Amino acid sequence: MPLEPKTLGAALAETLPLHSALCRREAPVFQRAIASGEDVVVACTQEKRLFNALAEQTEGATSVIRFVNIRETGGWSRDAKSAMPKIASLLAASHLPEPDPVATASYASQGRVLIVGPLDQAERAAALVADTLDVSIFSRGAGERGGAQERRWPVMAGRIKSLKGWLGAFNVAWTRDNPIDLDLCTRCNACVVACPEQAIGLDYQIDSSKCTSHRDCERACTVAGAINFSRAPESQEATFDLVLDLDRAPLIDWHAPPQGYFHLPGGLGAGSDALATLLKLRELVGEFEKPKFFDYKQKLCAHSRNEVVGCKACIEVCSAHAITSDKQRQRVVVNPQLCVGCGACTTVCPTGAIGYTYPRTPDQGLKLRTLLSTYAGAGGRDAVLLLHSQERGQELVEHLGRAAQLGHAHGVPANVIPVALWHTASTGIDLWLSAVAFGAAQLVVLTTGDEAPQYAAALRQQMDIAQTLLRGLGYTGTHFQLLETASPAALDSALALLRTTRQVRPASVARFAVGAEKRSLRLAPLPSTRTVARCAWPASALVQRAPCKTTSSRHNFASSRRTACNAACAKRPAPKMRLR
Repeated sequence: MPLEPKTLGAALAETLPLHSALCRREAPVFQRAIASGEDVVVACTQEKRLFNALAEQTEGATSVIRFVNIRETGGWSRDAKSAMPKIASLLAASHLPEPDPVATASYASQGRVLIVGPLDQAERAAALVADTLDVSIFSRGAGERGGAQERRWPVMAGRIKSLKGWLGAFNVAWTRDNPIDLDLCTRCNACVVACPEQAIGLDYQIDSSKCTSHRDCERACTVAGAINFSRAPESQEATFDLVLDLDRAPLIDWHAPPQGYFHLPGGLGAGSDALATLLKLRELVGEFEKPKFFDYKQKLCAHSRNEVVGCKACIEVCSAHAITSDKQRQRVVVNPQLCVGCGACTTVCPTGAIGYTYPRTPDQGLKLRTLLSTYAGAGGRDAVLLLHSQERGQELVEHLGRAAQLGHAHGVPANVIPVALWHTASTGIDLWLSAVAFGAAQLVVLTTGDEAPQYAAALRQQMDIAQTLLRGLGYTGTHFQLLETASPAALDSALALLRTTRQVRPASVARFAVGAEKRSLRLAPLPSTRTVARCAWPASALVQRAPCKTTSSRHNFASSRRTACNAACAKRPAPKMRLR
């Protein structure tokens, strides 16, 4: 791919050496660099594993090593020759310091796994993990072949009432209401032979829809005493660290199920998915941590007052069921063990009561400002930020780059700067508007179909609000777009269409630092003399900051309370505007 070290070095104010075989014959150059103690940025992610292995083998290697992909994101494209500003921006962003560490949520698992499903499938799965996990089985029918003659693991049965919890802390509650007690059953099969209705299968439970109460099975079981038709139903509970659900209908049907819960609707016949799940199960013994993705400030929350519920935006958007109402204490409660870090709650929160921490908004703002300022400083024009997930979204971008290299696609355009996020729902109006202030012509969020449906709806709604703000203040065009695509070809076509749009942007580029408070962003109109027909914000989302008596009156998105806009404000000629 074409690279211009002098152009890139000038944009970054440093001398950039160009290497073509740094992971092979030029490896000693890399080893000397990492022994210098200075931070080292390697513009190659394909051989990241090899570079890390080299670092481990290099005596005196103390440098921090960072990797950045400039190939699929820029060099492998039909626009590669004009992609130097974008490549410079990606290199500049890789120099930024790592964000401060965040708090963590902890899990502890002893490996007690409950396998739920048809008995034959459950026993097969148990045999594959029993050497590392402590297995219990909840039988949901015999399956095709029924249970094995040898009972190798504890087996339970009945009607499951609830399954709650997360990795290391699952609680299952059920009602044991079958005449056959599986703890006493010896699987002698005498009851199966004796039943004239064939109501007893090889799961050793009686099908009440077939049984006509001959009691032949009970008489055949006098030695073990496992069958008792007069036994009253019993409520049972047990705790487990992990749950493997092999039933077709999941016990937990959330889009983002808890850590430690795995659903294989096809059982062990699910192919590679089944193998990957079993391998992951085997690894989940011990103590684990994940980031605490959010900060919550109750004093800003508009959820409830005097036990009257108001805003429920975060509760309704959460696909992990991690947020619940506590109206008596005038707050919401976010469970860090259930939270998966999508950040949608922070995006839809109108007050900033819930803030995203992985990374924090100021860190994200610094990255966007660095990307855009470096891009413009290197001569780039009409920058488009493409926000995508660091898993499926990153995979799509890389596949598109390879397709372009093979001549099957155009590739990522020279003015489109990919930005990987933990989750695409984790940024909102404050960062989007800041990006426009920093010089972005457009900001595009890429979704791939893996996201919860309510996330796409929430992002569209927030983009509509942000776009209405800009248009009402004089910035015409489409600045924000949601791209929904699941294939490299569709992504290629969608990115090509971005070139056909035009946007009005600030005449001068802002340099402010994005604050942690969503309400700290202020907007003012573009230089214009035309009359604004109405206030940019819908009345349901407006709070007037000061009486509308002067042309410098402002609105901010501080609350979801309904406050009508002053009629005089709506008819006043738009004053001079700047973003700050």
